[in-house]
Amino acid sequence: MKANIKWTGDVSFTGTAESGHTVIMDGAPESGGQNKGSRPMELVLIGMGGCTAYDVVHILRKSRQEITDCVAEIEAKRAETDPKVFTNIHIHFIVTGKNLDEKKVQHAIELSATKYCSASIMIGKTAKITHDFELIESE
Repeated sequence: MKANIKWTGDVSFTGTAESGHTVIMDGAPESGGQNKGSRPMELVLIGMGGCTAYDVVHILRKSRQEITDCVAEIEAKRAETDPKVFTNIHIHFIVTGKNLDEKKVQHAIELSATKYCSASIMIGKTAKITHDFELIESE
């Protein structure tokens, strides 16, 4: 895997992944930025959320659950001093579908957290990561 990060002025950068997709990173005005993009640590959190949500959806589909939506709401706390690593992360999954099996949803989340989500497992070396979920019955 490769990426290219290019400084575009002040505290703004573009990051281009091997897949060809580009993201803009920038700082807040009080840090010399112009607020033109996400902060790098926000992207780390978004990446982790995307990784675990992908796993949960994939596992539920393989277990023949009729899933119609999955949202991962994430709250994180960072260390007060440098390096300001994540110390606590809570992921609240909202899974929507027809006749969802609560045990299968719980199992999918656990498998993602302990076996499949590389980002969660890596970040879990510095942060305590917790999960919960709610099910919504779709019509």
